[in-house]
Amino acid sequence: MSQMPQPPQLSACPTCDEPPQSGDRYCDQCGADLSAAAAAAEEASADRPVPPQLSGAVRATRPEPDPEDDYELAAPATGGQGQAADPRAAGSLGTDGTAPPAGPAPETGASAHTGADDAAGTGTCTGTGTGTGTGADPRLPGGEPGPRCAACQEGTIGQDGFCERCGHAQGRERDHVESELEGIAAATDRGLRHHRNEDAFSVSSAELPDGSPVVVAVVCDGVSSATRPDDASAAAAHAANEALMATLPLGAHPQQAMNEAIVAAAEAVNSLAVETDGPASHPEQQRHQNAPACTIVSAVVTSDILTVGWVGDSRAYWVPDDRTAPPARLTEDDSWAAQMVAAGLMSEAEAYADERAHAITGWLGADAYELEPHTASYKPDRPGVVVVCTDGLWNYAESAEEMARAVPPDARARPLNSAQVLVGHALGGGGHDNVTVAVVPFPAAPGRAGSA
Repeated sequence: MSQMPQPPQLSACPTCDEPPQSGDRYCDQCGADLSAAAAAAEEASADRPVPPQLSGAVRATRPEPDPEDDYELAAPATGGQGQAADPRAAGSLGTDGTAPPAGPAPETGASAHTGADDAAGTGTCTGTGTGTGTGADPRLPGGEPGPRCAACQEGTIGQDGFCERCGHAQGRERDHVESELEGIAAATDRGLRHHRNEDAFSVSSAELPDGSPVVVAVVCDGVSSATRPDDASAAAAHAANEALMATLPLGAHPQQAMNEAIVAAAEAVNSLAVETDGPASHPEQQRHQNAPACTIVSAVVTSDILTVGWVGDSRAYWVPDDRTAPPARLTEDDSWAAQMVAAGLMSEAEAYADERAHAITGWLGADAYELEPHTASYKPDRPGVVVVCTDGLWNYAESAEEMARAVPPDARARPLNSAQVLVGHALGGGGHDNVTVAVVPFPAAPGRAGSA
């Protein structure tokens, strides 16, 4: 989960004594509001120092590629296959990385928790929240069906997602979501430490004016220290996807379309600050309001070009089918660690070992000083896949070579299985963050257009 600089937090949850993760606003064990408890503790101690306040973003400077320039990718490298099972339950991901048979899937073409439009599509989205049950609660009038607690099996679930009898936090629809269209797939998981999933994704396919295929993947990571990070990521993924699907079929250049989609995503996130804080305020005031925020990374793949765009520290990797040539990382983080490395002040190993490594210097949100979308286009010389992911995955496969070893050899033929395997890889490595990944085969294959 992307982070912005934080004031000190509680050393333990006041309700259950569970030590919180850095940046957590709620207890992972019992769901208690840690920010409210921290505020109360601060009020009670007059001698407690005032925490530092975030005054604004530090912008990373780098030259932007010319929209007409294309970049040749280095050819592909040694590989392997890392297929880790989800350690939380034997039934979620098998040891071979495949998912067990699921119950009835939601209606095809439904959004994968991004609010994507409900037009007919070819994707299937399977939500597998890990803690909700439904059935006839004998305490409800007339025995009407209602959600029951996964822990005590007796209490009903309140609107806040907690059992009204035992207080146990319940699983949410966004805890685990998968989506597949012909030629593209994505999966997201809450992870093993966080109380909710603040990532979001959207995948779509369409036809260009010449009839050739184009596929799109958008992945967003909510900034955990900001207000409503889950809403921010969902709004951004939906807005970016809609913008790309509106302009690409009309013949827009992929880099130009990508730039406009990121701007649209930023506007969608900015609008949440107005909803949260009431009447629109001056932009200078919004920068100090801890407004909803998220990162974004997106890939557009056609029959001959792949284009990526991003703001923040979510990443895209190129992994070719032929693992005898090197893979490549296609994005550069907007983060404190990346700035230290770029300035020559630290080695990459030193920078990413620092506790400030994941403090982002660019994000979508009303409190960002200036929006600088990054875009780049490439012409791979062989088939492969683009892996689009949040740091919940790349923390466990940081280099391009490590990512290539984690991606199954048949990723281009089985993108959904590969997305499941990569989620399992992150969970098997510790699952300390939300995990989201889209696997986009290159070149794009002709198929039915749709969105999910």
